[in-house]
Amino acid sequence: MSTRNRTRPLLAVVLAFLYPGLGHVYLREWLRALVWFFLNVTSFTLLMPADAVPETFGWSELVAAAENVTPEAALALAAITVFSMIDAYWMAKRQNTETEVEEGTTCPNCGRDVDSDLEFCHWCTERLNPESDEAEETADDSGANA
Repeated sequence: MSTRNRTRPLLAVVLAFLYPGLGHVYLREWLRALVWFFLNVTSFTLLMPADAVPETFGWSELVAAAENVTPEAALALAAITVFSMIDAYWMAKRQNTETEVEEGTTCPNCGRDVDSDLEFCHWCTERLNPESDEAEETADDSGANA
């Protein structure tokens, strides 16, 4: 039985918007989170001119620093953020799909979804894994004959 919970794709997107990689931390995709963090920090370090980084952090200093950012640097950092948001959304959707597949089993008799930890369908009472039961009985019989 899987212990993975369903994720919220929009929460992952909002976190990735706040800082690239945060959405992946929420999804527990540690390697992807590190890649997005590293990509954002490296791009910021390489693309930002020295006069765009303020000495002190206040509203007026941040506004003045934002005016000194080149359009190419702003576009590159915005693209990293957007791609991180898209990737976080895609990863959350994929995790949810995998969770649905792990959690549910289809009854071979009636075709309805049932829990995978049950031995029978609670809709039609058909055994879900008759071949595994037969294999256990065969193993028990061969052990008794030895």
